[in-house]
Amino acid sequence: MKRVFLLIATNLAIMLVLGIVSTLTGAHRFFSGTGLDLGKLLFFALIMGFGGSFISLWMSKTIAKWSTGAQVIESPANSTEFWLVDTVRRFSEKAGLPMPEVAIYEGEPNAFATGATRNSSMVAVSTGLLQSMTRSEAEAVIAHEVAHIANGDMVTLTLIQGVVNTFVIFLARVVGWFVDSAMRRGSDESAGPGIGYTITVVICDIVFGILASIIVMYFSRVREFRADAGAAQLLGTPQPMVAALQRLGGIEAGALPQNVATAGIAGRAGWMALFSSHPPIEERIAALQNAR
Repeated sequence: MKRVFLLIATNLAIMLVLGIVSTLTGAHRFFSGTGLDLGKLLFFALIMGFGGSFISLWMSKTIAKWSTGAQVIESPANSTEFWLVDTVRRFSEKAGLPMPEVAIYEGEPNAFATGATRNSSMVAVSTGLLQSMTRSEAEAVIAHEVAHIANGDMVTLTLIQGVVNTFVIFLARVVGWFVDSAMRRGSDESAGPGIGYTITVVICDIVFGILASIIVMYFSRVREFRADAGAAQLLGTPQPMVAALQRLGGIEAGALPQNVATAGIAGRAGWMALFSSHPPIEERIAALQNAR
């Protein structure tokens, strides 16, 4: 779940920075000078919302490398690296994709794909996964990650994130305006929003942002089923993917940073299911078996 975790975490950080900058520079008064202009507010929210999500997408590969310590294989140094690069190349060609960067990172069993476009993507595999899986199972995981790239999942989730960002920004400022107006009732309201507006917007940005992440994670789980199906298509049979998922069900999958988590192979379940980027492994296996 590394890809999604990094995407969302980076997006939230960027949105927070943009929000602070807009407040310090007075940009927020563009839509709240002497009255609440919903049209201007919506335009402002669209620019901020999609701007933040696309900046996150643009930074995704760099942040993924930094956060995981992933080392890109420039020149394979051993048989495992030769096999890994060749496997990624084989599946990429079959999917009609340019060759992605291939990386290895130290960690528990997991893998992820990231990158702003199909032409600038990366597939990273952990040492734990390579050591704990058979070659057939590892190939299925790699096919799953290549399918994420072929399906354009990073861009899709970025667009979804942009939409929810827009609603978060819009609604937070509408609520902030009404709370501030209620607090300043009877006083001079021509001076513009006061401290009540700022505090309410910050709180609403956080609360609405958390709720919005549930929506993004839902779509991430939907894309996981598509990536599993894509892997089965690249492999010519769903059985290796089923075997890989069964293996992952019996070992502890390494946690992935949030903005990378959406393109990982395994995620967490339990009471945090609403915030999970991946469906339960049992559901993914059942979907593959029913598609035969």
